[in-house]
Amino acid sequence: MIDLKIKICGMKHNVAEIAALHPDYLGFIFYGNSPRNYNESEVIKLSKGIKKVGVFVDQSVTEIIELAHKFNFDIIQLHGNQTNKFVALLNLNLKKIEKEEVEIWKVFSIKNTFDFSVLESFENLVSKFLFDTKGKEKGGNGVTFDWSVLENYPSTTPFILSGGIGLAEISEVKKIQKSSLPIYGIDVNSKFELKPGLKDILALKKLIEELK
Repeated sequence: MIDLKIKICGMKHNVAEIAALHPDYLGFIFYGNSPRNYNESEVIKLSKGIKKVGVFVDQSVTEIIELAHKFNFDIIQLHGNQTNKFVALLNLNLKKIEKEEVEIWKVFSIKNTFDFSVLESFENLVSKFLFDTKGKEKGGNGVTFDWSVLENYPSTTPFILSGGIGLAEISEVKKIQKSSLPIYGIDVNSKFELKPGLKDILALKKLIEELK
């Protein structure tokens, strides 16, 4: 059984301290309506082995490309209403700036049911899917969706599980990990915060110890 990758999202205030825990991914949100919006001008410097994820909500291709180039993101996470045509155009523009190695993750929000057929047109355009809880906010709602929905996942494309994951949910996460589903990792945020953007170092250390 392969270790699950850990992405800590909504980084803002104590980036260096969390990076010292050596998670697999750190996520930086670029969305003005989010209390975790990353509006720092300094380039994000992380130790080798930690990949940077830029999280975008319905920004233009031009804006995403500019920020991906500035911050040297390894992954672009699309958390909005982007179409497959939009993702194809983004891929094309990444090639133009010689960033073909940058992965694209597409987020889909789930509550109690989900029509997995909507994934088909994205299959060859993204590296991974990310499943989050459908709620009032564009992420960071702090609640899980009904994970039994994933039993009907028809694809072999790896996915990241997100939405309200805290230490109490890890035992259920491990059950999914032991199943035949192609789960790649988990994405944590609000359940490991002291306030929006300020992460709980001790809780995250425990999470990493439990999963690694």
